[in-house]
Amino acid sequence: MNLLSSLRYLVALDEHRHFARAAQACHITQPALSNALRALEEEFAVVIVRRGRTFVGFTPEGDKVLDSARRMLHEHKVLAQSLRSTVDQPAGRFVVGAVPTAVPIAARFAAMLHARHPELMPVVLSLSSSELEKRLESLSIDLALGYTERMDLRAVQLTAYPQYNEHYFLLRKSRTPHAFELQIAEPESWLQASEVSLCLLTSEMHNRTIVDASFAAAGCTPKVVMETNSILTMALSVVAGQVCSVMPGALVSTVRGYRELEAVPLVSPQVLTPISFMAQTAVRPSRAMEAALQLAQDSAWLRHVATHTGLFTAF
Repeated sequence: MNLLSSLRYLVALDEHRHFARAAQACHITQPALSNALRALEEEFAVVIVRRGRTFVGFTPEGDKVLDSARRMLHEHKVLAQSLRSTVDQPAGRFVVGAVPTAVPIAARFAAMLHARHPELMPVVLSLSSSELEKRLESLSIDLALGYTERMDLRAVQLTAYPQYNEHYFLLRKSRTPHAFELQIAEPESWLQASEVSLCLLTSEMHNRTIVDASFAAAGCTPKVVMETNSILTMALSVVAGQVCSVMPGALVSTVRGYRELEAVPLVSPQVLTPISFMAQTAVRPSRAMEAALQLAQDSAWLRHVATHTGLFTAF
């Protein structure tokens, strides 16, 4: 039995909660995965997986094995990266998860990280807040970019590296296209924004919770005519349709080239939501993680972030 492979299969089963999908993710057959898990049970002389006609869950002993599996695989990754890295150049794969509204910033971060360390291969995943937190807890991502206010929702202790505050805008078509690019209009209230047809993110997204709470604080209900879990769809619905949208600054920055659009800062109330990189506190950082955290706290990087997330006074 290859212990590390069996532990990877166990973690994959936890992530996918389905034998066939876990096997597919591991590029093996389902019988091979099942045999490896049974061998793991024989090795530790406990039942790890609760089986029915389909996957049911893990036994209490299985949860202990799963927790150890995550940490052993993480330590293996740290060691492998250390052996492949030079003194100045970390190497290997580095996974960054981000909530959809922060993906543009995560993409910029990954590109700059690779530019600094060409032997690193950053991977950027767009995840809902709950999925982001689950994967951070299970160590299936290295670093998370999300809502700081949700840090205490999980039992695992996290360390936050503050990045920026989300400012919110009403994105709409301008009556007259501008000469060069999207323009920033004069501020309007959330009450005024509630009077237009909106495309918003779906209700399971934390951004939608923030937006709905902001409308409620203004004493109004938004006129939602379209929903999506895709930031691209949300932006293009404004470009191609007859709807508006409420977006944080990081998304507004990505559509600056559309001169037919304008972004209206929303006030009354003015809502600012902290966004941070987050990592597990108790986990030994890899060489890649050390390099990433150095960049995340670099003053030049933070100034760059501010120019793509704030009120865009320089437009």
